[in-house]
Amino acid sequence: MTDSASLQATVYGRVQGVFFRDFVKRRARELGLAGYVRNLPDSVVEVQAEGEKRQLEKLTGYLKEGPPAARVDEVVTKWSEYTGNYSGFSIRY
Repeated sequence: MTDSASLQATVYGRVQGVFFRDFVKRRARELGLAGYVRNLPDSVVEVQAEGEKRQLEKLTGYLKEGPPAARVDEVVTKWSEYTGNYSGFSIRY
């Protein structure tokens, strides 16, 4: 049995208008994760992802980097139990 978990991350910095959501979607799919990414007010990005904890930790590393045009100032994470609520990874608008 895999060590599954749920991750909610809020990313602060210059993360809107720099293809951040597409970057997260591609990385999450490569890692076999499910969930979504979306822009929130105040120029922050929210990520909700589920899957193997090891893969979620890798995603967290990607969130701290971001795509080339981004500037990530802070990533706040919250871990919780795996729910199985998501069938894939998408961008929410």
